[in-house]
Amino acid sequence: MVIRSLLIAFISVFLLSCVKSTNSTDQQLQADQPPKAGSGFFLKSSAFMNGTYIPVKYTCDGENISPDLFWGDFPPQTQSFVIIMEDPDAPFGLFVHWIVYDIPYYITSLKENLPKQPVVDGTIKQGINDFGKIGYFGPCPPRGFPHRYYFRIYALDIPLLGLPPGAVKEDVWNAMEGHILSQTHLVGLYGR
Repeated sequence: MVIRSLLIAFISVFLLSCVKSTNSTDQQLQADQPPKAGSGFFLKSSAFMNGTYIPVKYTCDGENISPDLFWGDFPPQTQSFVIIMEDPDAPFGLFVHWIVYDIPYYITSLKENLPKQPVVDGTIKQGINDFGKIGYFGPCPPRGFPHRYYFRIYALDIPLLGLPPGAVKEDVWNAMEGHILSQTHLVGLYGR
């Protein structure tokens, strides 16, 4: 009788942990999905569609220039945007390829080949990526399976982060905290 009770308790705990694990996996998968049609805020590029391969031109195997990006349907109270491009599949964890911040609310696109300089057009700032450089540095994965590259855009309720040009992701993230009105992303793939 005692063994049966222990066995039932063990099975119950095991099943409960499986349900929790499945729920957290489902939440992660949902977080990686693009927003559903009609949900508003979007980020796109004419260079590639969400979930498709990034052309070689925008990688370290090509010209290594930034793709064009455009966005819309953001909250009306938005005062600025931040864009961060990351590779979650990098061998040593999340790798930052691009940080752009203090993008004014009235700018809704970035042209292809944004200059790799600390300040662009007198207002837009760029941070230091994990290559230790200012501006965009495209996909450059090791040989093997394709990596996912997330271009994330954040709509903020403040006009400026109060950071100088050349900030790192941690500083940008800390300055954004509590000011994010909405966010969305565009995912590109690249492998070698």
